Amino acid sequence: MTWIETAAMTSVMETEEAPTSASAEQLQTEAPPQVRSLRELIDRVTGRRIPPLREVEPSGLAESLPFPFLAIVGQREMKLALLLALINPAVGGVLLIGPRGTGKTTAVRSLVDLLPSVPRSLCYYGCMPEDIETGGIDAVCPDCAKKYAEGQPLAKPDRARLVELPLNATLEDVIGGIDERASNHARMRLKRGLLNQADKNVLYVDEVNLLQDDVVDALLDAAAQGSYTVRRGPLSATYWSRFTLVGSMNPEEGSLRPQIMDRFGLRVFVHGLEDPQERLEAYRRVQAYLLNPRRVVAEYLAETELARTEIQAARNLLSEVRLPDTVASKGLQLTHRLKIDSLRAEITLFEAARAYAAADARSEVQVEDLAVVAAMALRLRRSGFMQAYFEQQHSEEQELNAVLAEIAG
Repeated sequence: MTWIETAAMTSVMETEEAPTSASAEQLQTEAPPQVRSLRELIDRVTGRRIPPLREVEPSGLAESLPFPFLAIVGQREMKLALLLALINPAVGGVLLIGPRGTGKTTAVRSLVDLLPSVPRSLCYYGCMPEDIETGGIDAVCPDCAKKYAEGQPLAKPDRARLVELPLNATLEDVIGGIDERASNHARMRLKRGLLNQADKNVLYVDEVNLLQDDVVDALLDAAAQGSYTVRRGPLSATYWSRFTLVGSMNPEEGSLRPQIMDRFGLRVFVHGLEDPQERLEAYRRVQAYLLNPRRVVAEYLAETELARTEIQAARNLLSEVRLPDTVASKGLQLTHRLKIDSLRAEITLFEAARAYAAADARSEVQVEDLAVVAAMALRLRRSGFMQAYFEQQHSEEQELNAVLAEIAG
């Protein structure tokens, strides 16, 4: 059993600066007065009074302590899909489908402590070392070309973040727009939106089936291209949007548009726990977390750190994992026999299998890896409407060819 199976089975926002007991001006030490002798200095300091401390109201800010991922009871397939998406972003993200109260949102938010490190550019223009490897030295700005020649780094490792897209987010919140603070000073400047903030991070959309149509369109375009362009009057800017998309939905509240459904690589049905003992254990863990979150987080701290280390190691190994032709042919036969048209089926299937092999510290995909991830990668891929449509068109083509053969004969 791999570590990722064990983990699957194991039951950003900026904060405001807290006010201090005195203002910054009060705390700032005054310049020492000019004195003529040491006695005069001692007399002045001795006679100085210390102002009384004033009471400070609490800021009201809450500390974020997500429920430990490894403390979630059951839900093996859901946890496995989320871990595979962290290891290999090429999987295409995860869609969690299930009723309310099955732990979908809790599981996604608990990924915060497992997120790996990703390279982030040190350049204003986002230049990266791989740009030079693929496009040569002219693919980066002059400053980065100079840094590269001098052997200076162009990027630094940084912890990935979980960015949530609220259900009530407007189009301007999502893609960006005119910076109002700059416009107040008679200047025009664009501010980036949530899609750019999610670049190289995990973008979580809860109740994705209830998003506004214009937000869905922007999300689809950004996810497909890996970048998007904002135009406001004479200003325009293109932003990166290379994120791992994770969504959750309750089918009772509405269906999901086929276009955005196709953007999710792994699809997981999240059912309620059926074993009474598991339900009781889930209750006890939730109760312990509500009474003392720090204690529950500390209980799983060592395992959480180990899992994050394993995820990072799997990501580093991923580039060396290869897919043999014999294994690939099995996957192609599977999609062909299931009559799946979308090429994203093979992409998700093979990339998820590579991630699973990397999690097992192997450099080659096996047929067994395909069997583990096939259900998550291939479900909800067939369209009854399209099958009926093509059958109708096929009969029409046959009739057309028969008429043409009759006329020609």
